[in-house]
Amino acid sequence: MENLKFIDPLLHGIKPLEDNTANLTVKQLTCAGLGSILLGAVLKKTGHNKAAAIVGSLALPLLSAAVYKKVAKQ
Repeated sequence: MENLKFIDPLLHGIKPLEDNTANLTVKQLTCAGLGSILLGAVLKKTGHNKAAAIVGSLALPLLSAAVYKKVAKQ
């Protein structure tokens, strides 16, 4: 087996990203999700299929985060 040497990111001062979705409201997340669907449709219509797939795939996580924040708030 190979002797793999992993670099510990904490030793090099690399810190994990903080959760920035806590700063976003439910309305902002919903608008971002719907905007992602709309932008993906426009990109697909203009012939940019790969970009449309990437942008359109962001809609589900954004909308699910909005629903989670709405349900968890109650």
